[in-house]
Amino acid sequence: MLDLDLLNFAKGDGLVAVVTQDATTGDVLMVAFADRVALDATLRTGEMHYHSRTRGLWHKGATSGNTQKVVSLTADCDRDAILARVIPAGPACHTGAVTCFTTPGNAAPPSDAFAVLDATIAARASDTATDRSPSYTRKLLGNRNLRMKKIGEEAAELVLACADADPERATSEAADLLYHTMVALHALGIRLSDVREELSRRGRE
Repeated sequence: MLDLDLLNFAKGDGLVAVVTQDATTGDVLMVAFADRVALDATLRTGEMHYHSRTRGLWHKGATSGNTQKVVSLTADCDRDAILARVIPAGPACHTGAVTCFTTPGNAAPPSDAFAVLDATIAARASDTATDRSPSYTRKLLGNRNLRMKKIGEEAAELVLACADADPERATSEAADLLYHTMVALHALGIRLSDVREELSRRGRE
């Protein structure tokens, strides 16, 4: 997974930076440091270990239960930093937040365009204002038949675009299909995180 002999520990006085990312959601959870002892323990146990300037070797979640199961460890081009993709058993931050990259009253930024869309659909679903026309998303959420019809239409249009070997149109139709699919899933109480977890589970089988 990771050859410790290739890492540049000397550059950081015996430490390398570790950027820890949720392997399922893509969220950046935390940034810490690790020395060779911590990384050796990580490789040996399959759970993240770091180096704390106050505690020394630090097994993440040893006392809280919020462990981080390693999926992959990848060094950067300078070999002085590591991207750790993990499956967290609980919050990463000592404040109890899922990620350390939050501030009071503000959630962490979405990890990608799908996360942004998921959050937007959720916001539209909770928008009950009656002083304006409902958004298209609200119309879809309120009309089961319309949701099903649009998924069928967009799927058919994507098939035709692919059959015509039209990359630009296929990209546009795929975006339409994914949007309508996510709205239909939201109507069933299914969020993007649920789909990601299912895909992640399949990838581990």
